[in-house]
Amino acid sequence: MREPVELRRRRILAVVESRGAVKVSALAAELDVSVVTVRRDVEELALAGRLRRGHGVARPVRDPAVTQAVPAPRAGDPSAEGGAVALVVPERHSYLYETLHGARTVLEDAGIRIALHIAPQSAGAERPLVERALADGARGLLIAPRWRNALSEELDYGWLADVGVPTVLMERRPRPGSALHALDSVCSDHWYGIHLAVEHLVSLGHRRLVLAARDDSPTARTVRAAFASVAAARPEVEDWTVVLSSPDAVPGPGPGEQGYESGGVPRSQGAPLDLAALLRERGATAAVLHGDVDALMLVQRLAESGVQVPRDCSVVAYDDVVAALGSTPLTAVAPPKADIGRAAAELLLHRLSGAPGAAGPVRRTELLPELKIRGSAQEITPTSD
Repeated sequence: MREPVELRRRRILAVVESRGAVKVSALAAELDVSVVTVRRDVEELALAGRLRRGHGVARPVRDPAVTQAVPAPRAGDPSAEGGAVALVVPERHSYLYETLHGARTVLEDAGIRIALHIAPQSAGAERPLVERALADGARGLLIAPRWRNALSEELDYGWLADVGVPTVLMERRPRPGSALHALDSVCSDHWYGIHLAVEHLVSLGHRRLVLAARDDSPTARTVRAAFASVAAARPEVEDWTVVLSSPDAVPGPGPGEQGYESGGVPRSQGAPLDLAALLRERGATAAVLHGDVDALMLVQRLAESGVQVPRDCSVVAYDDVVAALGSTPLTAVAPPKADIGRAAAELLLHRLSGAPGAAGPVRRTELLPELKIRGSAQEITPTSD
């Protein structure tokens, strides 16, 4: 027989009052009901003032007049000391906002206060934000610098290596041998993501491929290099090329630079990419497009040129932020964005805990992307001679 609602809610209150903050998922497992049910119960109890609701967690309401104090934090508990963890991410960056939310979940569940700092789209914007956070008493740092070009990245190496608090880079992998090589980092294995895309297209019979990609972030630069490496190593691939996915897909000038170019790519290309013409010129039957917004716009322009996806050209997007929302949902490589944030926050909490091994070797963690198969890539139909 189904448990009465009020009885179930009394059980929730009893667990929360006896243990303090409890994850909603843990309550659901213990009460043998769905997470949705417990979340609804917690919301109703919070509205009634019988408990407090956090992000994925229920907390007790403690009467200040009660003399029994909250138990002191245990040694080694990262919430035992004051001070927030600073989270620094670029503005208008939906990809890294998903990473931010993953980190936020872990920190809030641990009872850690978060100080979020959004870096504007200007060179060197992260440094003053970090300095302000440290002045305000931040005890740890999670950061995803914009790093639109190689010079802006290198200019951050010195000060970021010397912030003086435990720091974890999110979705960033510094240049080998640099001052940040020995800094904790958690990022996606983008080589593997490109491998998944090329493997999928090759398995469908495609032999001539195009990568239309950005060139204005560490991820973009890694995607471009990975595609060249993977495509060149596949004997089935007869022809491949890399082009810019849009005129603004290149880095702006770095500090003190004039007309910066990256990898021989001019800072401004002017006219949008004519992908249909490029496909005809190269005899290509499939394209990998980075990132999602550029991918959806390129697919729209293909349709305007009479090229239908996937009938005339198979497409795999890279990022999977909005790839599924196109009129033709795009097959996409999906880096584990939220999981990157969660893993980075867990690593930072480990560093802050003071537990045995917390000051151990630097960790450079890579998580593997997935391929989300939708409707934009299909098996190629062989042509008869």
